[in-house]
Amino acid sequence: MSELKSKISIIGCGNVGMRYAYALIMNGMARNLVLVDIDQERVEGEVMDLVHAAAFVSPVDILAGGYEDIGGSDLVVITAGKGQAKGQSRLELTKTNVNIFKKIIPQIMKYSPDSIILVVSNPVDILSYAAYKLSGKPSKQVIGSGTTLDTARLKSEIAKHCQLNAKNIHAYILGEHGDSEVAIWSRAMVGGILFKDYCPVCKRAEECNFGQDLKYIFKNVSHSAYEIIKRKGETSYGIGLALADITRAVLNNQNSILPVSTLNPRYLGLEDVYFSLPAVINETGIREVLKLKLSPSEEESLKESALKLKGIIKETGL
Repeated sequence: MSELKSKISIIGCGNVGMRYAYALIMNGMARNLVLVDIDQERVEGEVMDLVHAAAFVSPVDILAGGYEDIGGSDLVVITAGKGQAKGQSRLELTKTNVNIFKKIIPQIMKYSPDSIILVVSNPVDILSYAAYKLSGKPSKQVIGSGTTLDTARLKSEIAKHCQLNAKNIHAYILGEHGDSEVAIWSRAMVGGILFKDYCPVCKRAEECNFGQDLKYIFKNVSHSAYEIIKRKGETSYGIGLALADITRAVLNNQNSILPVSTLNPRYLGLEDVYFSLPAVINETGIREVLKLKLSPSEEESLKESALKLKGIIKETGL
């Protein structure tokens, strides 16, 4: 799949959608970019602003269009949806956004039925499942952004703690993209060494309290979105770059392993639920899902996370 021919359509062009669009343009990842939003005038303004960067980036045709313009997309990315209102329950938000997806997914299937769908809207695991059920597409072609950003945050926090480059950290946050997410400490590695084995020989070992430090790192990861939202109202830069990473894996047929939300392959006795597991991503979507060997406590936490999501799915009537 050539980058020069690639076409990406973004449904929902708020802050997240536009940060993603900007990341795509800066990285030269799409030849054609279609932006679809209910606020047509604003998205036209966004396109006018972006095209003025033509002299600084790789060639890209950008269109403020409608669903009829998304045909032939390699990837359709959905960031549309309502944010949680004050006093609104998570379940109420879920039902609202599922209803929005009941309008969006048929349009995607009408105009671009062969595209891979990447779901970003929250709650992303539930809405990824909704997109899968409503579209009738194979699950490998419906991907949720899942815990890709959460995992990047974990790597960043471990790197900061160990005073290392985050690129040398291998670790995962799995399960729900939300409060029940699970840090997989038993598989975390620093430069090929298990994290639990690295810490005792680290030059900073005397400064660390391993058990307490893990709790502190995870708290920073799991609470980071709340802290960012409290200060600036939304998170968008990090997720924009995380989406670009998933997109790169698809368009360049990279076979990259990323923690995305996918239909569970009867792992840990679970099925018929979307949540994040390490998956091999290429031009076909999800090539395969990796089934990690976890500690007993991690297995239990991951099961609890999945069962929580299954309960919400049941309540929405999907």
